[in-house]
Amino acid sequence: MKPARKQATFFDHLDELRVCVIRYLFVYAACCFFTYHLTGSILPFIIKPVGTVVFNAPGEAFSAYMILTLLSAFIIALPYFFYQIWAFAWEALTDKERKYIVFFGPLSLVFFIAGVLFAFFVIVPIALKFLLSFSSDYVVPMISIKNYISFVGSFVLAFGVVFELPLVLVFLVKIGIATPAFLRQYRRHAIMAILIVSAILTPPDVISQLLMAMPLVVLYELGVIFSVLAYRKKI
Repeated sequence: MKPARKQATFFDHLDELRVCVIRYLFVYAACCFFTYHLTGSILPFIIKPVGTVVFNAPGEAFSAYMILTLLSAFIIALPYFFYQIWAFAWEALTDKERKYIVFFGPLSLVFFIAGVLFAFFVIVPIALKFLLSFSSDYVVPMISIKNYISFVGSFVLAFGVVFELPLVLVFLVKIGIATPAFLRQYRRHAIMAILIVSAILTPPDVISQLLMAMPLVVLYELGVIFSVLAYRKKI
């Protein structure tokens, strides 16, 4: 007879979370050291959509380099980041639910990278084209390097996170926390939440907010469709 698995306490989970965070921070620090030496090569590629940028204070360029270093290191460390997330979730799942991690674990990384690429190659150029269209002979854009890196970074990270939405919805259905009927019933609430999240994560202009909100709504609907398929297969 298979022995029953010991029920972990709240403090056991807290200790496991602490270990996961410490492990990730070590890996992240190593990635920061690695990417710091590559920032000079990455920067021309990042600022290509605007051509050139300026800095208005002696320390601004250094701050921008550090922001880009931290952002690049986070993306490079993504595989280990998701590994730690799923390793932590592993302990809270049943043996039946754990098999889903083999499928959802790698996909979570793929979806995040897809969101990053979509943001940089589609959303950022559209947002820049609109925002810079207000320039004229007497209103000349002078984009500072720190503001530009922060602008791009906010879009890239935000879209990386929001692209996980369909995967999260399907996973919740597979482990029995939600159902397709529940997701459809609270669709209007979800759209309202999406508009609020978009307003928080994007720069304070309507176009940037809509550029995030519209893909999010589409992703939610895709999540509902995929959850229906997952629910049918489950039953």
